[in-house]
Amino acid sequence: MMALTPLEAGYCIVVLVASYALRGSTGFGGFAAMPLLALVIPLKVLVPVWTLLTISSSATLFGKDRRHVSMALILRILPSCTLGIALGLYLFKVLDAALLARGLGALVTGYGLYALWQMQGVGAERKAPPAVATVASFLAGAVGTIFGTMASIFFAIYMDAIRVTKEQFRGTLAALMMTLAVVRGIGYFAVGEFGRESLLLFAAALPFMLLGIFLGDRIHTGMSEVTFRRTVCAILILSGIPLMLK
Repeated sequence: MMALTPLEAGYCIVVLVASYALRGSTGFGGFAAMPLLALVIPLKVLVPVWTLLTISSSATLFGKDRRHVSMALILRILPSCTLGIALGLYLFKVLDAALLARGLGALVTGYGLYALWQMQGVGAERKAPPAVATVASFLAGAVGTIFGTMASIFFAIYMDAIRVTKEQFRGTLAALMMTLAVVRGIGYFAVGEFGRESLLLFAAALPFMLLGIFLGDRIHTGMSEVTFRRTVCAILILSGIPLMLK
């Protein structure tokens, strides 16, 4: 953290406040900060920090949808998701930061392209077959643990496959993200990944995350949902490219 230049530190503050303002106002956009921050902060340090930020932000936003949470669905997901977390912890421990960065770059760029394709209406009505559900929950645990983000994509595939209601989708996804962050946080602690630098970085980032959510609650963007989602997709694609070249 001390190695960041004033310009890099200012960049991180802007990314944190903007991304969590988007999440606070729309419920979407927080995960886009991970690849942007990874451009200046090593992933080995950033991923544990992001886990703590995910727990904090999810707890902040969880209240209004808690009555729609499906505990039966969470209990159904946890076994395969836990296996994915175990694999993710092993890979996170043995892979170096450069390889992790390139993997995250490929993942977010691929997702950005896929999301843009979905928005064009191609395949918009296609539903994942039920057999995808277990694989998706496993990948949510593994990918979320390796990269600290993107698990929500696979949880969304899971819930699409089993046709949950809109209310259950929002509330259960919030609960799942918080649960996953807590479980993998325990895992990171067990393998010694919560170092002094990560904890200091979390303490420095927390006020800006809370500020972003506070602003998001009070800001109603004039940008349409379609334009907003296209903008986020473009950011993901563009931020993933330099990560793949690191």
